[in-house]
Amino acid sequence: MHRSAPRLSRILACAAVPVMLVAVGCSSDSDSDSKKNAGSSSSGTASTKPSEPTVEAARFDDLPDPCASITKKTTKDLVPEAKKKNGTAGQSNDLAARSSCSWNGLDDKGVDGSQYRWLDVGFTRFDSDQSLGSGAKRATAEYTKQVTKAKASEGAEKVAAEPAAGIGEEATVVTYGLSKTDEDFVYATVVARTGNVVVTLTYNGAGYAGAKTPSSTSIVKGAQKAAKEAVAAVADTADAKVTPPAKSGSDDSKKDTAKDTAKGTAKGTAKGSDSDSDSDSPKSTTKPKAKSS
Repeated sequence: MHRSAPRLSRILACAAVPVMLVAVGCSSDSDSDSKKNAGSSSSGTASTKPSEPTVEAARFDDLPDPCASITKKTTKDLVPEAKKKNGTAGQSNDLAARSSCSWNGLDDKGVDGSQYRWLDVGFTRFDSDQSLGSGAKRATAEYTKQVTKAKASEGAEKVAAEPAAGIGEEATVVTYGLSKTDEDFVYATVVARTGNVVVTLTYNGAGYAGAKTPSSTSIVKGAQKAAKEAVAAVADTADAKVTPPAKSGSDDSKKDTAKDTAKGTAKGTAKGSDSDSDSDSPKSTTKPKAKSS
């Protein structure tokens, strides 16, 4: 009976050993899994590809009013008898991306014949796009496209193209002759790019009823002058949006103005409502009748 107690203690102690070994084994497996997960996580972070470089932001985010992009003096000089002095705006679903305006008219010289002139200006703006490229890059592609299109005008004769200095960042003037309505027309198309905007301006003219055909020199000169104004209008529109309006005066002067206004209101109220009704109502012009004797 006295020997059974120690023997029972030894049996219980031995039975506890496997439980501890199992616990140690589980802990060891857990640590191993954690290390594996940490390793895979760090390797995944290391293999992440760097993000693509952001494209250059577009310089202009709006377009000028096409019919106001060329001064009235210039349009009057180039199209003396325009049917619509303020021009005719072209249709567009998005005036901030594409717009145009045109003028045309016949200047009748009587027995000396008549001179016909036609002027057109168009704007195309491109936004920067991560997949398509910067606005300037896209505008450069459009610039090249428009120059090629002008050179390939249907029925054009004696086509010539040369750089036009001093108009935007790059510009080309395309000249050619065209026969229509039994008259010889002289054309000049100026294609210019400024930032992410392409300006395409065409000016042409012809002499009717025996009038002389305008010279290519005069047509080119007029087209380049108008194109310069159109390109400048793009920059002016951008400057107008970022320039804050000028302040009308200091805070003290505003306070003085408010005081003067209050004084004037008080004086007007003190005079009463009779004077107000007299000033608002039309005065009678009927003369009083003379008394009978």
